[in-house]
Amino acid sequence: MDEIKTQLKNIIKDLYGLDFNVIVTVAPENAGADFSSNVAMQLTKDLHKNPREIAGEIAERISGYEVEIAGPGFLNFRLGDKYYADRLNQLSSDFESDVACNDFSGKTVICEFSDPNPFKVLHVGHLYTSIVGDSIARLFEYAGAKVIRANFGGDVGLHVGKTMWALLKSGMKDFTIEDIAAKYVEGTRAYEDDEVAKAEIVEINKKVYEIAEKDLHDSELAEVYWKGRELSYKYFEDFYARIGVKFDKYYPESTVAGRGLAEVRKGLEAGVYEASDGAVVYRGDTKLGLHTRVFINKEGLPTYEAKDVGLIFTKWDDYHFDKSVVITGNDIIDYMKIVLGSVGEMNPELPKRTTHLTHGQVKLSGSVKMSSRKGNFLKAVDVLDLVSDELKNSYNSEDFDVALGATKYAFLKYKMGGDIIFDPNESVKMTGNSGPYLLYSCVRAKKVLEKGQPVASVSLLDTAFDAHERNMIKKIVQYKDVLKEAVEEMAPHKVCSFLYELAQEFSRFYENCPVVGNEREAIRETIVAVYEKMMEHGLNILGINIPEEM
Repeated sequence: MDEIKTQLKNIIKDLYGLDFNVIVTVAPENAGADFSSNVAMQLTKDLHKNPREIAGEIAERISGYEVEIAGPGFLNFRLGDKYYADRLNQLSSDFESDVACNDFSGKTVICEFSDPNPFKVLHVGHLYTSIVGDSIARLFEYAGAKVIRANFGGDVGLHVGKTMWALLKSGMKDFTIEDIAAKYVEGTRAYEDDEVAKAEIVEINKKVYEIAEKDLHDSELAEVYWKGRELSYKYFEDFYARIGVKFDKYYPESTVAGRGLAEVRKGLEAGVYEASDGAVVYRGDTKLGLHTRVFINKEGLPTYEAKDVGLIFTKWDDYHFDKSVVITGNDIIDYMKIVLGSVGEMNPELPKRTTHLTHGQVKLSGSVKMSSRKGNFLKAVDVLDLVSDELKNSYNSEDFDVALGATKYAFLKYKMGGDIIFDPNESVKMTGNSGPYLLYSCVRAKKVLEKGQPVASVSLLDTAFDAHERNMIKKIVQYKDVLKEAVEEMAPHKVCSFLYELAQEFSRFYENCPVVGNEREAIRETIVAVYEKMMEHGLNILGINIPEEM
């Protein structure tokens, strides 16, 4: 479709002097065409002409495709077997180069996601953002970018003070990450219910900032702090390794808090921020129509807002990024607008290069019971265990890669933004829009190729494809356009939708087109080989590994 779009765009520029956003879609099955565009009807308003007249003027200039005008002015394109043969040959001989995208070649993109806080356990939201963030990073890598995966976490702050207070009260020395999680809950309750405990926690919080900033190790408080932080980061690393996600840069809040304080104080002098009752605030209510937020509190400590300011400037110093993508829950949309708004008054370029993507909550379907759930949140490991149990119960399989692939696909197939209702049973089904369905389809293609003759260079010159072969190739040649859209929109769900439709088309092809031993074996093996490469490529962008057997 991209070639048709480009040609239409150039024709419209030559004929009418307009830079127009051309849309080309797959034609309906009964249209007798492969692709269609309603661009002539879109141009009517600008040109004040009948759309069929415009379509006729455009059609006269089109080369390389059969084109007809349909209905009120649709341009319908028939590509023909020669086009499909040429594209199949190209994909077969040099797949990686043929589907390559260089839109971000030479550019640096920093993707910040997951962002767990030490002294807390990972919940399902961290699992979701880790999976989605990694896939978006892979899309940018596919497009030629140098990608830095960044992880920002609160190793200082009130949550640390709450946990530290409870750990010190308990007298624990050899505590675990689970103990840390329990003590955070205990400290939070004390902070909310006990004024004495609250004051003690506030004091610990101040001391923790000093311990982290000055790298102090000469007190019981420091000893507990550094052990808890080390345990937390080891726990994070182990979990990320388990789900196949890596990070290039960790930004603990303590490493950017000082920079945040400095930038906010400079902004205070420049009139970006203002003093208010002993604190420093940003008037988001008058400047952005949102609300006022505190950036330095009355104790002189940086709030989350100031730390985020410090992070943005530190990332810029470290990488001078062309694009920064930050992925969070949708509960801080306004918060980030205020932070970026304040930064923009000091350095207008940074918000322009920053994209804030948000998501809703992951919720279990009503039929799922969580016996291992503790507290009021769903832990990340609980989700993986649920899916693994479903896979074992349904198929007697303990293949963790398949369970992980099922989980990743179940998250990635939805457009980012709203809440997701997650059903572990649905996620492992071998039929329907699921990860295991795609994996099984890919393994099936591999088995066909193993049984057939080695795929060699096949001349497809003057090949006449039957309907199922043509439909399969027609779907295959859409892949690069889908990837381009997925990169532009940072939308892994578009890759998921395409791979599912492609697998469905392969299923119809497989049922109607015998491959091994057929007189058209060479041609059909070429189709299967390209399909298998495409599925592997697409699943890799989703971060999903393909098993040898299923």
